[in-house]
Amino acid sequence: MRKEAWTRWPSREALSREGLSRSRCLLAWTVRTLVIGLLLWGAFSDSHASGWKAAAGAAGVLVTAVLAWTFFRTTLQHRLWPSLASLGLLVVIALAAQLSGFGVAALVLLCGCAVSALERLPSAVALSAAGVALSAYGGVSNDDVLTTVVTGIGIVLAGATLRLDAEARAGALRLLTQERAARAAEAETAALAERARIAREIHDVLAHSLSAQLVHLEAARLLIERGGKPEQIHERVVAAREMARDGLEEIRQALSALRGEMTPLEDYLGRLVGTGGGAGITITGERRPLPAEVSQAVRRAAQEALTNVRKHAPGAKVHLRLDYRPHEVTLDVRDSGGSPGELTGTGAGYGLLGMRERAELLGGSLEAGPGEEGFVVTLKVPV
Repeated sequence: MRKEAWTRWPSREALSREGLSRSRCLLAWTVRTLVIGLLLWGAFSDSHASGWKAAAGAAGVLVTAVLAWTFFRTTLQHRLWPSLASLGLLVVIALAAQLSGFGVAALVLLCGCAVSALERLPSAVALSAAGVALSAYGGVSNDDVLTTVVTGIGIVLAGATLRLDAEARAGALRLLTQERAARAAEAETAALAERARIAREIHDVLAHSLSAQLVHLEAARLLIERGGKPEQIHERVVAAREMARDGLEEIRQALSALRGEMTPLEDYLGRLVGTGGGAGITITGERRPLPAEVSQAVRRAAQEALTNVRKHAPGAKVHLRLDYRPHEVTLDVRDSGGSPGELTGTGAGYGLLGMRERAELLGGSLEAGPGEEGFVVTLKVPV
């Protein structure tokens, strides 16, 4: 055994009543009541214990109860010297009881001191204190040597068993506390992750909607500066208004998605392609429901890719390909290319970066770059 193990106190959890079941508490109080009953019986059962002697015996029981409570509190606070002082006074009271003719009370009190010392004091001090109590017990006991030795061994085993049991209970309490803390941290992490998901979803919806509106409003501004026809300007403003309405609808869909009320991915992409003009869609593989995060990543990537085509290559034909694979889903968006639009220089270029970050959070990837004709965006997300 390591040196610190001999000088280390039992943990406060072990010394307290925390974690004791109702049956264990009932058993402990039964034992205490039995001990007090034996002490009182020892004080009053003797026929010579009358008058002042009986009163002194009752006072001794009261003082013993106070010192035992003091010993319990000081050991709980890991105060060595007050604990030893209380225990020493209890031994002195036991010896005084023996000299006064209260033999039964003295033996019970000495046994209790030995067991309590082994249970509640540091190991080295506990062995010394229990040795003193057991030596006093052997001195006042009328039993033969063998009986006294066997009784002493039983007392030592009882104290050691109570100490090990208390430490095991304290270990279980610490594990329970750690588990509760881990669960609380896990719940907090899940809440933060959910908040981040909601914030990311709302951001992506707003970014797409506002970016689309910016495309038409910027075109309207350029037409006004260059003296464009009023019909063209009106067309752009109306388109921006429609984009604003679509943005509100996207917000509603995003909130529905966060509540788990999502429309099928194929239907969503079909509507998205239908409003894009010059776009087509192909779906391959075995169709199946996707996790909400995966489905949202595909939707947002398709939105961003179509917005970029309208912004940077207006009039180009676009084709979406959604491929359900055994362990992943792939979205491929290709455009036919064309001359750069008037709005090619607008925007900060953060849309695809946000989509790539969303894909990487799910363990996937997003690649974007020139293809054989135009521009290609490929999203891969594991399922």
